Amino acid sequence: MTADNSFIADQFSLLSKLMDIHGENSFKAKSYSSAAFTIDKLPQQLSEIPADKYASIKGIGDSAAKKINEIFERGEIVALTELINKTPEGIMQMLNIKGIGPKKITVIWKEMGIESIGELLYACNENRLTLYKGFGEKTQKSIQESIEYFLKNIGSYLYAQIEEFAVAFDEKLKKQFTKNQFLLTGNFRRHIETIDRIEWVTDMPEAALQSFLLENNFVTEKIDTEESVYKGTEENIQLNFHHTNVEHIYKKLFLTSASEQFLNAWNKKFPLNSTNDFISEEVILEKTNIQFIPAYLRETPGIIDKAVHNDLPDVIQLKDITTIIHSHSKWSDGNNTIEEMANAALKMGLQYLVISDHSKTAFYANGLTEERVKAQHAEIDELNEKLKPFKIFKSIESDILNDGSLDYSDEVLNSFDIVIASVHSNLKMSEEKAMMRLLNAIKNPFTSILGHCTGRLLLSRAGYPVNHTKLINACAEYNVVVELNANPRRLDMDWRYIDYCTEKNVLISIDPDAHSIKAFNHIKYGVLAAQKAGITKEQNLSSHSLSEFEVFLKIQREKRN
Repeated sequence: MTADNSFIADQFSLLSKLMDIHGENSFKAKSYSSAAFTIDKLPQQLSEIPADKYASIKGIGDSAAKKINEIFERGEIVALTELINKTPEGIMQMLNIKGIGPKKITVIWKEMGIESIGELLYACNENRLTLYKGFGEKTQKSIQESIEYFLKNIGSYLYAQIEEFAVAFDEKLKKQFTKNQFLLTGNFRRHIETIDRIEWVTDMPEAALQSFLLENNFVTEKIDTEESVYKGTEENIQLNFHHTNVEHIYKKLFLTSASEQFLNAWNKKFPLNSTNDFISEEVILEKTNIQFIPAYLRETPGIIDKAVHNDLPDVIQLKDITTIIHSHSKWSDGNNTIEEMANAALKMGLQYLVISDHSKTAFYANGLTEERVKAQHAEIDELNEKLKPFKIFKSIESDILNDGSLDYSDEVLNSFDIVIASVHSNLKMSEEKAMMRLLNAIKNPFTSILGHCTGRLLLSRAGYPVNHTKLINACAEYNVVVELNANPRRLDMDWRYIDYCTEKNVLISIDPDAHSIKAFNHIKYGVLAAQKAGITKEQNLSSHSLSEFEVFLKIQREKRN
């Protein structure tokens, strides 16, 4: 193959970096880095130089010369291909992140156990990096900002990431075009957890809209008679506009804010023909004489049957949240003191706070030793005297160990008001291994809540495979609550399985897994997910009043005896 010097230099530079990451010969790694620098600065293309002259070029040498020949003869450096094949894709991506060199990547991968950019961002948000040598607060902040910039260019976003832009741009459209309608629709309106486009239904002609979008740095990607699509030149966000006339706008809104599965079932029961005109979505459902189905519930055929029988749930609202369960303080890897967190909860009008720092095995998160548990409990006792009637409960996020046991003796576990059991280590498991660990933890009488049950990180890590039905059945049998982790990168358990919790009378707990006061606001995204699952406030532990929560704790303590 014909390869220019720039390509060859990049190959040697990558080889040097991967050798450092994998702990291979550091002298050779440096020599390949030097060769990359030399090749990039050569005044003549290597393809124009006889192969037997490569080694005599200062800064290249025999070993690099052989690898240059490999590139020309085979199209690759074999050693580099081998290293790439045994390097996780996420680690390769990290090499593109400003401020993360091979030495830092080695620590991130080998010591922190992180293998993707999304996981690394999550660790930054949880203040984890500062616990490792070479990662101060400024470095952590710089890495976080670089990752966020990098992820902007991928094209898929968390709902929480895109929400502010979607709402602001919606307001901008309505302010600019006061005589036309713009109605948010699609996956954003349905509160789907990851978004690859923002959609509107509009009666604005495409031609009139185009100039406005071009002025706002969006370029036309595709145009047809019913839909126009634009892509941002500064922010990699796709905007879709469904064009229709004003008479059909609400029918179009209905059709674009429901799943295909829902619409197929709907059209069998209540066909929408081309002559149907409606002044609102409510009228569409009124004409069928059934209960109004909000967009976030338009997912499965079963919800239509519930609406027919006037049996839709009175779903939970943000105002129904009474507490923050699952929050981390400075005692482990949080950013705030317990007192700061309690005062913030009071300011939000909450009734109580559950502090759930990491257990001792989570050394990467400054997990609490037995001695520190006692000291923390003493601090909580003092604060409860100071802040009453507001109450802080003693909790722990106990690591589920490899055999499914919890991370402390029974005596220490008994000192907590509530135990959240979660998997944080050895995440690459078969379903059999994962289920063994999780089921053993659920059976443990000290477990009150099963935390983020699959370990997934949206757009970053799929999580380990589990049998949700078996997990929920076990939680029903052993009176364990299922967490709906409200961190927008987790939203775990997935709302698609939570309706089975209600069927089995298993409580869920919408918990922000907050590592800062600011992260208390993540509870909102858990509520949105719970609404999709049809959860009511009565089915959610973090909607319990203080007195109801104390009754719950009494029942949990009885399990321990």
